[in-house]
Order: sequence, then structure tokens, then C-alpha cells
Amino acid sequence: MDKIFNRKNISAFVFITLLLSVAFIIIKIIFAPSSVNLLDETVRIKSDYTLMLIQCILGLVAMFLPALLSKNLKIEIPNNMIILYVVFLYAAIFLGEVRNFYYDIPHWDTILHGFSGAMIGALGFSVISLLNKSKSVKLSPLFVALFSFCFAITLGVAWEIYEYSFDIILGLNMQKFATYDGTILIGQAALGDTMKDLIVDCLGAGVMSVIGYISLKYKKHWIENLLIKKVK
Repeated sequence: MDKIFNRKNISAFVFITLLLSVAFIIIKIIFAPSSVNLLDETVRIKSDYTLMLIQCILGLVAMFLPALLSKNLKIEIPNNMIILYVVFLYAAIFLGEVRNFYYDIPHWDTILHGFSGAMIGALGFSVISLLNKSKSVKLSPLFVALFSFCFAITLGVAWEIYEYSFDIILGLNMQKFATYDGTILIGQAALGDTMKDLIVDCLGAGVMSVIGYISLKYKKHWIENLLIKKVK
């Protein structure tokens, strides 16, 4: 079972899935209508498939990031972290966008933001560990946990800026300011998705920061399996 669900097999499965999705989406874009069909509002239009295509292409590029970073920065990324990263890409891009889980599965987006907040929080522990090259300076567990929390929240905000920018430039609906049938939300309803994402990011990052703090403070070694290390 471990041989089947290892890092290489999972990565290959996700990569092939996204690659086939790109081919499928390109065909769909050609034949999809440009505007919502009032008789059948569930039919996806060109802008829906454009969003899927962008996400899948970015996902394919993101698949190569761990290997590129490992090679250029001479770092070792733990298998557990890479598996979590690849599974997240699959859940967010293929299941979320292509399979429409964002609309069909309640709170799917919320679950992913909580997961990503925790995962990036764990990454924050690695970042500060790599930056702290001085062996004579011992950083307190509280400072490391606070840095990791702020690091995760900063990336969460950067992601919302990315979504906002692409919504404006390409006329997409990444921030879910419109319903599935194209109805434009107003007031707090239009802000709901973005604010919920940021709040859940905070919660996920907060949970990981607390776990990391306890791990460092009381030497529980819970966080070590997710830490990126410098190759000597």
C-alpha cells in the first residue's frame, strides 16, 4: 500500500489529471456559450472554462516548484510536505474548479483555506529555521510561532490580491462576488467570501502556530517532519 501511495505516484497521478483537464477545457472553451443561458443557468460559459484553464496551467507549473527550489536553493523538502502540497493542488484545482466542488460541496473552499493556512504556517517554521543561520542566537519558541503565523497570513492576503486582480483583468469570479448563475452580489454579501477566506486562513495558521510552539517549547518534535532543511 505504501508503494502505491508514495510521493512519486501521487505526483504523477495529479500531474496527468491536470494535463488531461487542460486538453478537455480547451475543447470546452471553443464550444461554450459566451453568456449565461437563462433557460439553463447551470451551463458553464467561456469565462468559467477560462478560469479552469488558468488554474490548471498554474497547477502544472506549481508541480515543478518543489524540485526547482530544492535544486536551486539546495534544500531538502520532506516527503510529507510535498504530498500535502500535491494533494492540496488536486483538491483545489481539479476537484474545486474542474469538478465544481466549490459550488456542489458545502464549505469546500473554507476547508481548503483552513488546510492551506495550516500548511503555510508549517512552511513559516521552515523559513525562519533556514534564515536563522547563526547558531549563537537562539530564537524563542514564541517568536518563531508568531513569525510563522504572520508569514501564513501574509501569503493568504497575497492570494486574495491575486484573485481580485485576475477577476478584474479577465472577468473571472475567483472571489465569488457572483453566484453560480451570474447574479452579482452587493454589500457585505460580495465581501463574504474574501473575508471568510482570510478568517479561516488565520484559524488554520493559528492552530499550526500553537502546535509548533508547543513542539518547540516542550521538545515534542511534532513539527520536525514538515521542516525544510538545508542540504550540507
